[in-house]
Amino acid sequence: MPSKDIEINSQLNGVKWQFKKIDWRSYIVYIAFVCVLIYFSIALNSEGFLTAENLLNIVRQTAMISIMGIAMTFVISTGEIDLSVGSIAALSSLTAALALQAGFGAISGLLAGVGTGIAVGLANGLLITKAAIPSFLVTLGTMGIVKGAAMWTTKTAPVPILDPTFNFIFGSGDIGVIPILLIWTLIFTVIGHILLKKTAFGRQVLATGGNESAAKFSGVKTWKIKLLVFLGTGLMAGFAGVLYAGRMHAGRYTFGDGDELSVIAAAILGGTALAGGVGTVIGSLMIGVINNGLIIMSLDVSQQMMIRGLIIILAVAFGKKSADQ
Repeated sequence: MPSKDIEINSQLNGVKWQFKKIDWRSYIVYIAFVCVLIYFSIALNSEGFLTAENLLNIVRQTAMISIMGIAMTFVISTGEIDLSVGSIAALSSLTAALALQAGFGAISGLLAGVGTGIAVGLANGLLITKAAIPSFLVTLGTMGIVKGAAMWTTKTAPVPILDPTFNFIFGSGDIGVIPILLIWTLIFTVIGHILLKKTAFGRQVLATGGNESAAKFSGVKTWKIKLLVFLGTGLMAGFAGVLYAGRMHAGRYTFGDGDELSVIAAAILGGTALAGGVGTVIGSLMIGVINNGLIIMSLDVSQQMMIRGLIIILAVAFGKKSADQ
């Protein structure tokens, strides 16, 4: 439990003031993010780490992780997990690209990519809620199936996207100096935060994850909640695939490789239900900053993996300690 609030009340010109002690561990992801950013800014000052161009590039690289991470926050909040998001993003990028290649236009490309994600998310949700198969096993299986489908669909060949409107809106465009990917991230961050923290659906998600039996007795249809959150991760992974396609001007089966681990890490670093979508995005940005900084430092891939893993473990450990107190 968090430490007890200390309230100090005073009267000043008839106004009552109230002060509360802040438990800094509740904000560990923000503190860790600032510390990592400051460290790399000092260590890599001569390498241009803190330039606007490099920071915006980090935002572009982490946008898809952030968007999928917001949806993953809902899944983890129900006590489940989804390992298929990276594969869904890959297949969705290809279906979007194929729709565009067939001449159906930008909107059809969007619908094809997002529809692919929704279809896989629905399949995951039904298997988990109706067939009572653990989410880890279901999504591990669909991860392989969907990845294989992405490779088989075009025989591992990339599908180029030549539609400038699609590429601008869904990935590579900038509005002034602001990347379009940042705008999409902010939109879904606000939507996710409001849904989880301000709506009855969000309260039911948290109740399902907190104590599913009690939630059922209180009238919450927990199976429906879980089905909806897996539909949500499918939809967001599909949209992330569309953004991958728009940013890279192509659909590829390699998009999303390993994203499931980064997405889960971002959601957990962000404190899942505690911080909502905002914390998840900060967790995603922190992972992006670490990756970018270590690459600029020219460390071996093995060294990058070790340092990145250590930082993430320390951040999660401090956050867990806060939750346990």
